[in-house]
Amino acid sequence: MRSIIIAAALALSAFTAQAAEPIEGNWKTASGATAQIAPCGGAYCVTLKSGKHNGKQIGKMSGSGESYKGEITDPETDKTYAGSGSVSGNSLKMRGCVMAVLCKTQTWSRL
Repeated sequence: MRSIIIAAALALSAFTAQAAEPIEGNWKTASGATAQIAPCGGAYCVTLKSGKHNGKQIGKMSGSGESYKGEITDPETDKTYAGSGSVSGNSLKMRGCVMAVLCKTQTWSRL
């Protein structure tokens, strides 16, 4: 009986790990800070976990798979832009745009 319970717990934890969206996790930003992306209110919140702006939420995105859209805030200027994120393996391309024509892209690495 005990081995069945342990096997069921292992299967459940494996399913839970696979169910996470690719964008979830900790990422090294272009500035070297760590950003955590985690579910929040039906979307994914981007919160800095290290560096000068530790604890500041800098974005909120919705989506699934490889493509996400929402808003991203530059913590240095506190300006918010239309944002998008694209996951490819252990890389996340974060893009922020003003009026959909002036855009800046950064590549973050999964930690």
